[in-house]
Amino acid sequence: MAKRDEETFRIMELRRLLTEANEAYYLKNAPVMSDREFDELLAELGQLEAGRPDLADPDSPTRLVGGGTVSGFSTVQHSRPMLSIDNTYSVEDVRSWHDRIVKGLGDEAPTLCCDPKIDGVAVAVRYQERKMAIAVTRGDGVKGDDITAQVRRITALPLQLPESAPDHIEVRGEIFMPNKAFESVNVEREKAGDDPFANARNATAGTLKSLDTSVVPDRGLTCIIHGLGDAAPGLFSCYSEFIDRIASWGLPTSDRVRPVSSIDEVISLIESFGLERGDLPYGIDGMVIRVDRFGQQDELGATSKAPRWCVAFKYPAEQGRTRLLKVDWQVGKNGTLTPRATMEPVALAGTTVQHATLHNIEEIRRKDIRTGDLVIVEKAGEIIPQVVSAVVAERTGKESVIKPPASCPACHGMVEQEGPKLFCINPECPAQLRERIAWFVGRNQMDIDGMGEKVVDQLLEAGLIRHFADIYRLTSEDLLPLERMGVQSVENLLKAIDQSRTRGLERVLAAVGIRNIGRSAARTLAGHYQDIDALMSAGLEELESLPDFGGITAGVLHDFLHSSAGQEVFRGLKEAGVILEAELIEVAEGSPVSGKTIVITGTLATTGREELKRRLEGLGAKITGSVSAKTDLLIAGEKAGSKLAKAQELGVEVWDEATMASRIGPM
Repeated sequence: MAKRDEETFRIMELRRLLTEANEAYYLKNAPVMSDREFDELLAELGQLEAGRPDLADPDSPTRLVGGGTVSGFSTVQHSRPMLSIDNTYSVEDVRSWHDRIVKGLGDEAPTLCCDPKIDGVAVAVRYQERKMAIAVTRGDGVKGDDITAQVRRITALPLQLPESAPDHIEVRGEIFMPNKAFESVNVEREKAGDDPFANARNATAGTLKSLDTSVVPDRGLTCIIHGLGDAAPGLFSCYSEFIDRIASWGLPTSDRVRPVSSIDEVISLIESFGLERGDLPYGIDGMVIRVDRFGQQDELGATSKAPRWCVAFKYPAEQGRTRLLKVDWQVGKNGTLTPRATMEPVALAGTTVQHATLHNIEEIRRKDIRTGDLVIVEKAGEIIPQVVSAVVAERTGKESVIKPPASCPACHGMVEQEGPKLFCINPECPAQLRERIAWFVGRNQMDIDGMGEKVVDQLLEAGLIRHFADIYRLTSEDLLPLERMGVQSVENLLKAIDQSRTRGLERVLAAVGIRNIGRSAARTLAGHYQDIDALMSAGLEELESLPDFGGITAGVLHDFLHSSAGQEVFRGLKEAGVILEAELIEVAEGSPVSGKTIVITGTLATTGREELKRRLEGLGAKITGSVSAKTDLLIAGEKAGSKLAKAQELGVEVWDEATMASRIGPM
């Protein structure tokens, strides 16, 4: 494999892993890796991307903050970006950070402040006329979810500030669940037959998502304020003053904020607090170190993801020893086979642990972990435990080498290894089917309006769908018995299904879930092959020669197209009347956008973003996701936000929807 192909594969793999980890942590409240593992993979991705500017992507995890917003809540723009804090895991790294900020301040050593890092859910709370006006989650750092109704039930946060407070101020902090409350919640969930929450942060996030606000005080949620979002200039000179002042107004703050004058004092605090953090009534996973004076913070500035003036030291994970009894292979939504260890129960971080992740087959081989081994298990940040190593000196000779499965444990289909991971390559494997169907019918794929996740679940439970093609065989008799499916709903759904038959080859290729084939690759394929038959007859070398296709992507696609499962997918869709031909787009000559690089942002009232994108591409434009000096035009809908501001700063031409309609015609 050529080096550039290896780099491309690794970049795509890291982006996928980190995006899934972000979604699991922020949106699903089900973490899949430790903070340290995430940070290490993110650093690797950043280094690889620095050497491959041709693979730049504005949606890369290296450029994003948090995990986005949650459906069901209104979205609110932050007064200013709500950034994350960079993590570090050694005192040497903390000293290096200090050296950088001293250099950034012209060799002036600043006063620093240290306070414990609570593992909760970040929130921005705005007070207007001294009354609580709105509370917003971090979201993607630019906008978040409005959780005002939930936050108003947190008794630690005052609904009104005293006369000594300013009329308008935004503060930021962490909402969390104390240890005793977390234990009580899980006891009640187990009594009710519900699965217990994995950790206190999950419980907190799940509570804040509930539309029943009474669960907030019932579950004992509380908050500590540790940051300034927005205030009148000059109101506070430094962070330590800010903490003292807001505490006098009744806002909850930590009593462990410590101003220090040297990096040696910081290290001493880190070490002493590490010995006592387990005695606190809530979870602490680190220590935040920041420059005290706000003027110096402004001078140091921030990257796209994190401020330069602060850093979080993360304490090492708790470890224990136990016996590895067996390994099962679980099938994920993308067909990934993940090894799961079952062990003798061991007490770890206040809980009893019996299962842990082994990551992948290459990790097992690298660590030489065997069934029957005495192993070291680690639980970092109260997430899924992982097996760190085997205690080789304790082996008896009865241990067994862990072998990868020869076939998928869910469907018994073919398994292939790509990089360090194993994949079931059957696109209709039952273990993957729900996620694949939900993806297939989604708005940016086949766009079947009315077939949301709940409907997909009902169809699967009723046994009405086992293949993509089954969607197109559904009848009113199938759908009417389903919950909340009246005559009008069924009629609308069947109409949407029928309309989706004409989406064309590009949309189908992106929808069926071929690994490495997203919208961009699907568009390339539809631009080179008239129909699915022409694509299936293409050789491997021909596919490798396509723009932005390397050996890996071409190989995965070629194998899928020539597998019995892949051929069955397209045969079934063709028999169901789905159009598998490329939509021919005539590029208009002399159009006002021909040859221009365009960015679309904001909420559009007259059209969907994908529809507009295709219209503009048909007029000869190139659509990108981020504003830069190379951008020719920005089309801005409502709530355009930071992209509009950057376009105006760079002098990029901006069209609103009325201007767009006058230039290229109504949508």
